[in-house]
Amino acid sequence: MAARPLTGRHELLDVARAELTARPGVLFHGPLGIGKSTLVAALTASLTAQAPSAATVLHCSPAEDDARLPFAGLVDLFAQVPESCLETLAPEPRAALRAALLRGTEPANGRGRLAVRLAFLEVVRDLTAAGPVVLVLDGLQWLDECTADVLAFVVRRLGALDVRVVAAERVVDGEQPERLRCCPPGTTELPVPPLTDDEVARLVRAGTGAELPSGTLRAVLDTAAGNPLYALELGRAAALRGPASTAFGPTLPVPRRLRTLLLGRARALPETTRRTLLVMSAAARPDLTLLRAAGLPEPAADLAETERLGVATTDAGGTIRFRHPLLRAAVYADAPEHDRRQAHALLARAISEPVEQARHLAHARPHPDEDTARTLMSAAESARRDGALGTACELAGLAARRTPGDRSADRDDRLLAAAEYACDAGQLDEAAEAAETVLAASGSARRRVRARLILLRNAGQALEGAHALIQDGLRDAAGDPEAEAWLHHWAAVRGLLCGELEEAAAHARRAARQAAVAGDTETRIGALATYARVRSLAGEPVAADAALEEALVLAGGTDGGPQSWRLIRMRAILALDADRVTEAREQVAELLDAIGEFAGVEEVVATLVSLTRIQVRAGHCREALHTAARCSRAMAQAAPALYAAALAATAGGTAEEARQLAERAVRASEADGDRLFLLRALAVLGQAELLAGDPRGAASAVEALQRVRELGDAMCAADPPLLHWYGDLAEALVLLGEPDEAEAVVREACARVTADTPGSVLAALERAEGLREAGIGRAKEGAARLRAAVDRLRQLPLPVELVRTLIALGAVERRSRRRSAARAALGEALQTATRIGAAPLAARARDELSRLDSGERSGEAGAGGPGLTPTEARVAELVGGGATNREVAAKLFISVKTVEGTLSRVYRKVGVRSRTALAHAMAVAVLASGAVVDAGDDGRADVPERAVLVSPPSRSQARGALDTRR
Repeated sequence: MAARPLTGRHELLDVARAELTARPGVLFHGPLGIGKSTLVAALTASLTAQAPSAATVLHCSPAEDDARLPFAGLVDLFAQVPESCLETLAPEPRAALRAALLRGTEPANGRGRLAVRLAFLEVVRDLTAAGPVVLVLDGLQWLDECTADVLAFVVRRLGALDVRVVAAERVVDGEQPERLRCCPPGTTELPVPPLTDDEVARLVRAGTGAELPSGTLRAVLDTAAGNPLYALELGRAAALRGPASTAFGPTLPVPRRLRTLLLGRARALPETTRRTLLVMSAAARPDLTLLRAAGLPEPAADLAETERLGVATTDAGGTIRFRHPLLRAAVYADAPEHDRRQAHALLARAISEPVEQARHLAHARPHPDEDTARTLMSAAESARRDGALGTACELAGLAARRTPGDRSADRDDRLLAAAEYACDAGQLDEAAEAAETVLAASGSARRRVRARLILLRNAGQALEGAHALIQDGLRDAAGDPEAEAWLHHWAAVRGLLCGELEEAAAHARRAARQAAVAGDTETRIGALATYARVRSLAGEPVAADAALEEALVLAGGTDGGPQSWRLIRMRAILALDADRVTEAREQVAELLDAIGEFAGVEEVVATLVSLTRIQVRAGHCREALHTAARCSRAMAQAAPALYAAALAATAGGTAEEARQLAERAVRASEADGDRLFLLRALAVLGQAELLAGDPRGAASAVEALQRVRELGDAMCAADPPLLHWYGDLAEALVLLGEPDEAEAVVREACARVTADTPGSVLAALERAEGLREAGIGRAKEGAARLRAAVDRLRQLPLPVELVRTLIALGAVERRSRRRSAARAALGEALQTATRIGAAPLAARARDELSRLDSGERSGEAGAGGPGLTPTEARVAELVGGGATNREVAAKLFISVKTVEGTLSRVYRKVGVRSRTALAHAMAVAVLASGAVVDAGDDGRADVPERAVLVSPPSRSQARGALDTRR
């Protein structure tokens, strides 16, 4: 049999391997299908591969029927043992063993059982003389008693023999194995836990070769409950049935062979008990009261019988639960269709709650019926009002299927309602299927427009390819102001996401006008909100505020319910961009509480992304990680969620984690064609690379932030975040040794500064300019710029930006050997970063303080002069070690021209005129200081800080330039 994938089991396998280095055996135990045999096979293969000499494997995997056959397991164990091994045994044990293996006649003296045990023990001893022996006992629960007795005898007498036992036993959840006696004393018992949902989803995708619809996959995950065998069987059956899988009933269809495996004894129950069991499986929350109300004669006795068989149980609250979700599905699927309908009819009469009653009514009458359809739609609307979006989608879909064929308009309306509910619930596959059905078949232009709107909404951020969908919709909408307003609004949203700001503004204005003509206040509000967002991105906050205020008035103010949610969120972001962080945080926190469970998944995710942005800027780094995690749970692979996770990681996680998440966010945004989130994702990627503080990270940061600059120019964007990112780009260019380019970037950003530009932007540009000044040898002027930025940030509630600037100031002061000033700045940075949970910045501050302490202990010898930047120090080190300009460029991932410019500045600072003189100056400094020069990863010397006369990077940073992580 082909080996099953080890999805989700690598950690447990590692534990088993480790246990077998000190223990004589490992016993995996767990319920049917949990993956014990897969682990046994993998562990056995690992043992035999690692054995110093060829290992002998004695293997048995008994089936249920084998349990009644004496010595069946022993026959399997000896299948690979050559006859010659038996020939060396004494006559009586040999004859007894041959008889047990059906190779001879049993001795007549009655001592056969002991002789078999001794013979097996002697054979194992002989086999270990040639190499290690592995006893594989897969399925101890079906091992025949005779073989079990032999093994129990032998394993207690193995002593120091090189024998390992790998065993597995099926047990009910929560129970302990009963055949531990077949394993050596000291054997480790390892329960095999259920897989996580993510692991099961990967397993199903690999096992079926298909991507199941999200609703079907969710049903598979819930029914399998982490059991890999169940998940694979259910997934394959669902893939074969297609959409019919979710229309089967309250449970998934279960393949016949799986039902046979689970229901062998339950099928033999009396008819009345089986009927009770079926009603239990059809009910969402069965209890004895419900079963009695359904008219079942003796439900308590029937329940006692099912509990005896281990099929169901009753919890402390009286609710009846199946031992495993698959048992419920198997019982339901095993019943004839007529019996299932009858069970639902009984429950529909017994239940008064309208939603559950309607669901049972639909399954009791699986044929077109307008009364049933109306009842289902009424229940769907009730579920939607209660926030049960998935239930609302299910009931509306059932209503559409129960609609008679001569009522096509009603059927389309119900399908569109189901699609809208599915969108709200994040069930994108179900939404698309329902909308496309209407689009393909409806004769109503307005309904086709509504279907296209659902498909546009379903696309999320990926609207780049939606131009044709919008244009086709506008043709259908001609002459209908309301429908035209809907589609122009979507055209505006698409233009915003794709960076076509002027087109987006024009479509938003047109949408607002048409919505006003049609009296569609909701669309008018949405169009004004989009227009405000476009104007904000274009750097026109006054126009953005005016549009937002107009929209809020139409929505009824901040208490206007769902219509005001987006407006409140946008107003909070405008406040954030204007450095009014506290105001922004309060607005979004209140909004998140207000929307609760009644908002769709997109609304919740958008609010969580906004809150993450605010928390990071406010210095609530730990809270930002939690918020981003909530966002990821809602839409794990979406660009906005990945962006939020990356942003939170730059503040409170690690630089590497932030970089990986940002790269994923960039890829997701590119796949969606979403330039708006691509800008943000690239900016976070640049910030993550800057956290490393080395030339390699600086090169990657420049690459990402240059793309931000180009995209912003193409979009005509000029909002405050973009100007922040210009400051990051200039900082990265300085670190890379490109001060002239950094100056050009700062100059370009300053040209866009207006009277409304917030103080945080000015501080970011001052920080970049201060670092540039220090990088060209004007350390005093650079420090002054940085102190001005620090003073500006002390007036703002932006502790993360303050810490970044204090670290920059401390580094410049340290390189200029103003140690007291450096220690004050870096100490404050470390204290603040630790308090707010900014782990990456705290690490940077500690590193700078460590280098400061190291310099003080060594006396930091040298001829004076301003310190080198990290890139200059690394170039000096490599050139001093004999590298050519081209080799340095390749090593640091920079251009040859950059190396030449950097080397000129190094010559000037160190006071030399040639490569030879530079190498000599460095060597003299090393000898004078008595420092030890260590060989780096490339075989050249890593020169200590004091030996370069100035302050190059620490050894860890220097080696970081050779990092091959990308």
